[in-house]
Amino acid sequence: MSDFLLLATAASGDGWIGTWSPGIGDPTPAGWLATVAYFAAAWGCFAAARRIKPEYRRAPSLRREWRIWRALTGGLAALGINKQLDLQSALTEIARMLARSGGWYQQRRGVQIAFVAAVGIAALAAGVATLVATRRTSAPVRVAVVGFCGLLGFVVARAASFHHVDRAIAEEWLGLRLGSLVELSALGLLVLAARWQGRALHGKRR
Repeated sequence: MSDFLLLATAASGDGWIGTWSPGIGDPTPAGWLATVAYFAAAWGCFAAARRIKPEYRRAPSLRREWRIWRALTGGLAALGINKQLDLQSALTEIARMLARSGGWYQQRRGVQIAFVAAVGIAALAAGVATLVATRRTSAPVRVAVVGFCGLLGFVVARAASFHHVDRAIAEEWLGLRLGSLVELSALGLLVLAARWQGRALHGKRR
């Protein structure tokens, strides 16, 4: 612990960790729009869980779906908070400090490439594993979980601060950065999946 404190103190920057300090990480209109979208998606998942709860006593198979929607609610709320606190930048600063202290900072690109590749493979594997694990759940649940896995993979890849990734997500299309479009599209998919769940339950009751 003392070694880490010394490392943080020695690192360049005036923040708590390197150049990072807690605060508003993305005060742009697109950043606030994404933050609102995270909480809108979290609320949609919470509403889906609330709609399922009275049903799973009569249909025990819905208990798993209720738990999944609850987990998605917590995960999206956490990511929404992180959207502005920008905690992944703190992790990036820690990685940079470790790279400098370990003497491999000049070779960091190779590590970043390996990290992004690993994240991509892990996200794909998680998506496949999720489809297998949720094969007995409804289609809205499967869509929501796969969408969340993709969103989480995007957040982790962005945290790698790899130059080519940063440059790609900074490209603008329709007045928005590509990164914002990817993020908002995934969140929109989650909102639609939650509403789909509600319509599916309504159809079963009729």
